[in-house]
Amino acid sequence: MKLMTLNLNNRKLWAIIPAAGSGRRFSQHELKQYQLIQDLTVLEHTVARLNQLPLVGYVLAISKDDHFAKTLNFSALHKAHFCFGGAERVDSVLNALNYLVEIADPEDWVFVHDAARPCVSIECLTALVEAAVQNKCSAILATPVRDTLKRVEQDQQIAQTVSRDHLWQAQTPQISTLNTLKRSIETALQNDINITDEASALEYIGETVKVVAGRSDNIKITYAEDLDLARLIIQSQRL
Repeated sequence: MKLMTLNLNNRKLWAIIPAAGSGRRFSQHELKQYQLIQDLTVLEHTVARLNQLPLVGYVLAISKDDHFAKTLNFSALHKAHFCFGGAERVDSVLNALNYLVEIADPEDWVFVHDAARPCVSIECLTALVEAAVQNKCSAILATPVRDTLKRVEQDQQIAQTVSRDHLWQAQTPQISTLNTLKRSIETALQNDINITDEASALEYIGETVKVVAGRSDNIKITYAEDLDLARLIIQSQRL
């Protein structure tokens, strides 16, 4: 696998992959990150995509009762690190950041990527990292909202059509420096702020977050039918 060349201004690049969630919307009994696509698990596909970048290492935050993750043959396995995840996604990310504090520089670049986003392209990954480095700020992948949005209230009745102007749908990865990302999450948690993604914590402390145009095929596997779509996307990307 050929690694992309990036100018990181003498900083290192790390990845965090929170993989401790139960994914109940996908299945009550099966974990979506361990479903198979072309003889590899979703998680193995995701890690392989990220390892096209010149990562120093990647941290997988897994649940305490997960005895399967460490048996997988991840790409660049020598770069793999493991830590325990937490009750919520944000807890898993913070645990991984605390792990990185012991081995990484505070100004190293760290991006967080959903375990169940196996279709992210190298072009998007490269654009994201370059945007953060060149602008010296945090950044996320996102796509403009395409569909008409409706605000629905009780009894499934439409209350209002919401303008989609200036609205973007956030994706991952989302990137910042180790120190900034850790500080933003800790500050937000201390103030009981609802953290839905890394950008929401960064926004809370006033950090500039740049939006980098992603692609619509960078889907997150949430429901069972999404797995079939991911299979088709990965197949088409390899044609």
